[in-house]
Amino acid sequence: MTKLAILFPGQGAQAVGMGKDLFDQFDYAKKLFNEIDRLANRPLSKLCFEGPAEELKHTLNTQPTVLAASIVAWECYKHAGGPEPAYVAGHSLGEFSALYAAGSLSLPSVVRLVEKRSELMEACPPGSMSAVIGLKYADLNALCDQVTCEAKSGKAVVVANFNTPEQLVISGDPDSIAEVTTAAKSNGAKVIPLPVGGAFHSPLMNAAASQFNKLIEQVEFSAPKYPIVQNYNAAPTTDPSLLKQTLAKQMNNSVRWCETIQYMLSQRVTHFIEIGPGKALSGMVKKIDRAAQTYNIEDSVSLAQTISALQNPVAA
Repeated sequence: MTKLAILFPGQGAQAVGMGKDLFDQFDYAKKLFNEIDRLANRPLSKLCFEGPAEELKHTLNTQPTVLAASIVAWECYKHAGGPEPAYVAGHSLGEFSALYAAGSLSLPSVVRLVEKRSELMEACPPGSMSAVIGLKYADLNALCDQVTCEAKSGKAVVVANFNTPEQLVISGDPDSIAEVTTAAKSNGAKVIPLPVGGAFHSPLMNAAASQFNKLIEQVEFSAPKYPIVQNYNAAPTTDPSLLKQTLAKQMNNSVRWCETIQYMLSQRVTHFIEIGPGKALSGMVKKIDRAAQTYNIEDSVSLAQTISALQNPVAA
């Protein structure tokens, strides 16, 4: 029996042209992009479609454009008759798309929150993030602790994302990241810098998180239609107050993505649909469980292919 989960990508998934095909193919997608532009009071759709890439890399632009492309792709999935999911989840920024898809946040609220989130995070101290492959958490965490202890005040590096059993992500100021990178490589690890503009999910986000949480308190959260498995605790909930409390802890705490997927697998989810730009989350799911069926929806072709596969599970 098919049991679905919908996944939404976060920062790093951005690409020039995202959402353009859906905009061109479907009137409702065009109307939704235009409405998001109106709510944001700036042409996010133009940034999605035309970039340039250097502009999309800025957190101030990355977060709202990935949100816009993901929300539009979700609505196209719904219009195409896509089946209801058992769970929804999003990676970091993608959790906001998940909250919208589940009906917990309205379109005006989610656009407002992500615009403010991107503004606050853009203003944070300079930082970077890198994926580390081939080093156990205990060993990598020890390296991070050592560098942080030896660093000057205001500098730090932490394990920020638990993406798969083999892939961890470190986050911190550039100097600390460079030190841990050197040490990790000397221990046989592969280190890949990520295309993000800050030290997300690290203590460098503390001031931004404090300000953002004041805004979260002012926003109404509704009971979601589907359980949302959140980043902070990798646990599902449909309680609006818990959703709000846990989301408030997301910005400066680790993303427990591997546990999120493992939880859904334990609940017999068999199919994962990544909705929005890129295929990074689909790749992570396969690293966690090769038997899981994965799909992605980012344009009209992938939309048609996914809907067809879901309607013909034997062929899938």
